[in-house]
Amino acid sequence: MNWQEYIHSDPKIVGGKPVIKGTRLSVEFILERLADGWTEQMLLESYPRLTSESLRAVYAYLLEMAKDGLLYHSPASFRQAS
Repeated sequence: MNWQEYIHSDPKIVGGKPVIKGTRLSVEFILERLADGWTEQMLLESYPRLTSESLRAVYAYLLEMAKDGLLYHSPASFRQAS
């Protein structure tokens, strides 16, 4: 999936955080909801501008960030943050 079709960053929108195009819903916000136990169906019902494809784009975006090593912390910095 080409996540760039669904996610972009603009300094004028949510402080430049990556968001779903056409919304002010950041990738971070979507992940927070999922981490809080929301289902994809709950997100889609609560935010009608979201689509199944845009949610898959969030996963694809995160996968690319993980592959690029942008999501990792060193064990020492992780322990300090805890």
